Amino acid sequence: MRILVTGGAGFIGANYVRMVLGQQADERVVNYDLLTYAGNLANLAGCDDDPRYRFVRGDVRDRAALRALLAGERIDAVVHFAAESHVDRSVEGPEVFVSTNVLGTEILLEEARAAGVARFVMVSTDEVYGSLGDTGLFTEDTPLAPNSPYAASKAAADLLCRAFHHTFGFPVMVTRCSNNYGAYQFPEKLIPLMIANALEDRPLPVYGDGRNVRDWLWVGDHCRAVDAVLRRGEPGRVYNVGGCNEMANIDLVTLLVDRLGRSRDLITFVADRPGHDRRYAIDAARIMRELGWAPSVTFAEGLARTVDWYLENRAWWETIRSGEYRAYYERMYGRRGGSGGGAGPA
Repeated sequence: MRILVTGGAGFIGANYVRMVLGQQADERVVNYDLLTYAGNLANLAGCDDDPRYRFVRGDVRDRAALRALLAGERIDAVVHFAAESHVDRSVEGPEVFVSTNVLGTEILLEEARAAGVARFVMVSTDEVYGSLGDTGLFTEDTPLAPNSPYAASKAAADLLCRAFHHTFGFPVMVTRCSNNYGAYQFPEKLIPLMIANALEDRPLPVYGDGRNVRDWLWVGDHCRAVDAVLRRGEPGRVYNVGGCNEMANIDLVTLLVDRLGRSRDLITFVADRPGHDRRYAIDAARIMRELGWAPSVTFAEGLARTVDWYLENRAWWETIRSGEYRAYYERMYGRRGGSGGGAGPA
């Protein structure tokens, strides 16, 4: 199988690319990524040496580039990770989220359908469901009620996928995951931000009262779930993917501080984010029952691995926080804006 992975230089996408290359000896992976601020080729160090792997810099809104790539590589399947994904950034500037996440998904769907792609997985988020109260779980039948511009853009993309399946019979499947954590996560996200700040004895900002609850999913388990859906999922189906690890933000931050041996006095409560959802929790019974997937890493084990990875790879996140990696891409690729389509290492 020849797989096009969009957003493969990002956190989850890079972990997925590494997993497929490590487990599927006869498959080709083409990584299509614009290398915006969260895309980092260092996440894929060593992959360029594999003849089954190719990186192409490009934008999911670039119809001509996608059309040429899908045809030239004779792509069989698409796994669509590419998205603007940080909620805080969507509050500050929603337009790019609509453009990339909605229009980009529609263009990719159109071109993949025209190219005869046999399987298409849209990687989405539990945030499309909105906020839960103190009890209950999101199921695949929970009505969509997004509360942030980011979540709204992902919900719109999900509905486009539904429409392409219903109208055209296009074999698209949607996964909706809970909060991921693990290696290569951009340090604006909660866990790597707290690790990096704690190691530098900087304040650890916690929104509101810190009692917002999230379900934490090990990124490797998420990648296994996406791959199961790609290979065995039913077209037109939605699959929730959760880690069965609910935790309040303040409890998680406290765990990290204690593990790193820093003072809890670093924890600093700040004004809550506008529209901050109170609780997410996933019912993953469908994917467990139908595809045989289940989380393989406990939260304690996954968190320990994550902390150790950031301790052992300090140069990786220090380079990101300094912005040096962006200067490297500008030297390598130049300022192509949103229409980049140049081929990288083959």
